[in-house]
Amino acid sequence: MRPSWYSLERGGWRDYVTLLHLPYTAWHLSYVVIGGCLAPVMHWNRLGAVVAAFALALGIGAHALDELRGRPLATAIPDRVLLALAALSIAGACAIGLAGAAAWGWWLALLVAAGTFLVLAYNLELLGGRFHTDLWFALAWGGFPVLAGYAVVAGELDVVAGLAAAFAVVLSLAQRVLSTNVRFVRRRVASVRGDLELADGRRVELDEPRLIAADETALMLLAAAAVLLAAALVAFRV
Repeated sequence: MRPSWYSLERGGWRDYVTLLHLPYTAWHLSYVVIGGCLAPVMHWNRLGAVVAAFALALGIGAHALDELRGRPLATAIPDRVLLALAALSIAGACAIGLAGAAAWGWWLALLVAAGTFLVLAYNLELLGGRFHTDLWFALAWGGFPVLAGYAVVAGELDVVAGLAAAFAVVLSLAQRVLSTNVRFVRRRVASVRGDLELADGRRVELDEPRLIAADETALMLLAAAAVLLAAALVAFRV
């Protein structure tokens, strides 16, 4: 099986597209947009900047670091290229963040520091993987994007931001519950044997697709729902 439902055939430019985890990147960038659109006063330039920073840090940097550790997507991208992509994209995200802090409030530099720590601690599995857990995933790629989006656009954090971040954390935890089984079957299971005996006596053969079909469909729908919610909020603010 392919290592993920959105993976392209291995080789060449297709590996770089696969590396971006496009459906999941769009899902988590939606959290940034949701947070920004909840701000009392809308500043589109600020929202654009924070989305661009997360697109670099998450969409490229975090995924490049993740691929360096065990090649979960089985790409043929050289290690040196993955390192360069990670370094340049994370540095670019930090540069955007610091420029925003200089323009809109230096306290926002705290978000740059927090984001840099999260992307390195989670994806490099620092301290023996202490930060590479489902909860830290939900905090780093669910709650934090919402808080950052809101903080940059609003210039402050309040109860609204906290509640929205809690929503993103819970939804991201649901994502992990579903994706853990899917990744296990797709990336570690070599074959499946057996069947299900139904109440009427019929038997249904088990195979890899049957084991992950429901979880994977739920992941696709949740990703689409997050993007649609972000789009609805953008349309509302426009």
